[in-house]
Amino acid sequence: MPAMPASPASPTRRTAAVAVLIPVIAALALWAFAWPAARVAPRDLPIGVAGPAAVAGPVQERFEQRGEDAFDVHRYEDEAAARAAIGDRVVYGAVVAGPHGPRLLTASAASPVVAQLLQQALPTAPATDVVAAPPGDPRGSALAASILPLALAGVAAGALVTLLELHGARAVAALVGAAVLAGLVGTAITGSWLGVITGDWWTEAGVLALAALAIGAAVAGLAALLGRAGLALGALVMVLLGNPFSGVAGAPELLPEPAGAIGQWLPPGAAGSLLRSVAFFDGAAAGGPLLVLGAWAVLGLAAVVAGGRRVRATAPAPGHHRAAEPARAG
Repeated sequence: MPAMPASPASPTRRTAAVAVLIPVIAALALWAFAWPAARVAPRDLPIGVAGPAAVAGPVQERFEQRGEDAFDVHRYEDEAAARAAIGDRVVYGAVVAGPHGPRLLTASAASPVVAQLLQQALPTAPATDVVAAPPGDPRGSALAASILPLALAGVAAGALVTLLELHGARAVAALVGAAVLAGLVGTAITGSWLGVITGDWWTEAGVLALAALAIGAAVAGLAALLGRAGLALGALVMVLLGNPFSGVAGAPELLPEPAGAIGQWLPPGAAGSLLRSVAFFDGAAAGGPLLVLGAWAVLGLAAVVAGGRRVRATAPAPGHHRAAEPARAG
């Protein structure tokens, strides 16, 4: 007598699973999105103070008294050195101390939130925006809003490759092709149409394509190694952690620890930092996030290839047929 197939979970168990799982996902999403937003504050935020020690010293002490480890103050000899540090993305802004009072140098392209924070700290100081945000996105809100669609596009690419059962070279080709097209379309919308990013068009398209590839390859790679559980894990990490921990809406140093640091090791946060560097700062400080995205892309594609080889190894040999079942008595 043939063995009976395992019975699926009862309707009662499935109902209970849904009733428990949805609140858990809601709690995780609220924690990931609301916790960083509710705890925004400077944490080792790098800023500069320039000028002679006699006048710059009191300014530095003023920032240091705002809270333990709130600001990471860098000292510079003069305004030119402070401007260079802002352009190199070493600091978000600087205070130039002089005999007639302090002057403020900001970079709203690096973070409009930090620029506003510095202006609030020195409300009477005249401010100069050294690297201004583009007119199409003066508050940086559109740039921040672009990260979630990019993450969703990458997750969708990884999910489709998995659900369509593409393996090996076909899966790699699909992921790379989808990422390239996503980069071109994304740059056409954010750069050409909205004016959110203003750097070299093709470089920005490459950044968006690399980000989409890193996310898509990571999701598809986890699915290739862990099955459908890997698909869910990849989507949760990229969307529920990667997006709110990215720090693109403000700055990683404004998020509670260790959210800001974790976010920069995930593709959405690295993509936001890299895009700011190439769009507004001529590629300054682009090396770190570029390595992060490259590592996710390479490791993800390697996992996809390994999963494809495993599928081929376990597939029945050509021409192999199951033995015919004995005829049943009439």
